[in-house]
Amino acid sequence: MALERVWKGLLVIAACSVVLVLLVQSGIVSAPWTADEGEVRVVDDDTDEDEPKAVVEVEVADTPGERYTGLSDHDSLESGTGMLFVHEDEEERTYVMREMDFDIDIIFIDADRTVTTIEHARAPEPGEDGEELQYSGEAKWVLEVPRGYANETGIEVGDEVEIDLESNEVSVGTIIPQEPRADASESVVGARSIAEPTYFDS
Repeated sequence: MALERVWKGLLVIAACSVVLVLLVQSGIVSAPWTADEGEVRVVDDDTDEDEPKAVVEVEVADTPGERYTGLSDHDSLESGTGMLFVHEDEEERTYVMREMDFDIDIIFIDADRTVTTIEHARAPEPGEDGEELQYSGEAKWVLEVPRGYANETGIEVGDEVEIDLESNEVSVGTIIPQEPRADASESVVGARSIAEPTYFDS
């Protein structure tokens, strides 16, 4: 009798685990180990200046559901804030302005953490389909900031990007090596790939 209850308990735990994994894989539920926010710094690799061109506090979209929603549930972005889309690998990616209420700059960043393309994207006009406003670039990461921010800060193609992602106050990704710090741990950023060939940010 006791053995039967143990087996039933184990089956319930296994079933719950499978359901949770499916929810995380589908992007309906965020995994507790994924990053929620972080900081992106853009530097000019051709100069000796220590100061970055820009420092952006970002929300992180690293699941299919988060990448699909993107900034479409935001009314605006403050200067110095944005959203970072994390993909598993580098490839040509297309972002659209679905259900967006404001203009943005879309900055495509390759696997070497170099800016490859900067697009100045406008929000769809009333009655216009935002799916048709498409912007593409070679990227593993995509950074979205308020429109005009790239020009204001001098961000340009070829700039190097440093990415620090935080989850529950534990560092899960430091991309460009910094001076060693006792309070920081380095690891590789990982993200799930999504099946669609077109990536929807908003």
